[in-house]
Amino acid sequence: LVGIDDTDNHESRGTGYLSRRLGHLIADTETGTVKGITRHQLYVHPDIRYTSQNSSACLEIETSNPGALKSLCIDFIKKESAEGSDAGFCFVKEDEIAAEIIRWGNAAKKKVLFLDDAVALAGKHDVFLEGYTGNKEGMIGALAAVGLKKEGNDGRFIWKSAMKELRELEPALYTAEHLKSLLDIDHIYTQNGKEVGNHDNILTSEWVRPALKKKESVLFVEKTDKTEDYEWKIATKEFV
Repeated sequence: LVGIDDTDNHESRGTGYLSRRLGHLIADTETGTVKGITRHQLYVHPDIRYTSQNSSACLEIETSNPGALKSLCIDFIKKESAEGSDAGFCFVKEDEIAAEIIRWGNAAKKKVLFLDDAVALAGKHDVFLEGYTGNKEGMIGALAAVGLKKEGNDGRFIWKSAMKELRELEPALYTAEHLKSLLDIDHIYTQNGKEVGNHDNILTSEWVRPALKKKESVLFVEKTDKTEDYEWKIATKEFV
């Protein structure tokens, strides 16, 4: 897992955009296979320095050469992080993430955390955690991102399955079965948590973001009254 945070400034594109660019670079150089990228919303508070929304990103990557992957990521973040950012980077095998780091991720959604504690926690569990720009406070969110992704019950996908980027999906009418295959997602649920039938019709929008729930990708939909053409439409961004 690769966690990154606070790579932007008020004029630049956000960390989510940078994480997708990094995903393309990893794929283009064949350094690894990007299984997904998730966005994790952290605590918003006046005592926390953040650019716009205080979200971090986590890339899930399969690789046979972790050393080359880590070097590629470090070089990219150092080069591409915006001026005035406080970029942080975390690199760790998913099965080596301790429960204490998962708790750190959940805490980062609820309260103000501190850089010294992030560094100490990463050192305690032998997790690679570094900062490259500014005061390096992005290390707090980078460590949180890998913990939240490991737990598997937070955030939403901004990239799914290698080069299949969700932003490229054209708004159209799909069956649930087709949409699951197209986006490589596990389930399509109603807002009440019920599975939608494979042959039900769903109208997509320009904003399609599956959520990470119980370590699976879940697309949420809401009921529509236009039953003559389709039963469901993509749930609102606010709900997700």
